[in-house]
Amino acid sequence: MTDALILVSLLLVAVSATAAVAVRDPARQALVLAVLGLALAVLFAVLQAPDVGLSQLAVGSALTPLLILLSVRKVRRRGQHRDGDQ
Repeated sequence: MTDALILVSLLLVAVSATAAVAVRDPARQALVLAVLGLALAVLFAVLQAPDVGLSQLAVGSALTPLLILLSVRKVRRRGQHRDGDQ
């Protein structure tokens, strides 16, 4: 049973990592990155590393995608202001 959970977790990580690379829009990439962080947290929990899983959950699933989304929003907002000036 444990081997099956590890295999499913690894497949979920592989699929979500591939999706993060394949998506072109940075905002959607950040959301897929959050799913990847969640999948990695599940994998760490299955591999009996709950402390690493909790850290991954906090940083990889919440903080990093949030910072990326805020950065994308700010860059797009600046681009709109510069387009309006011309």
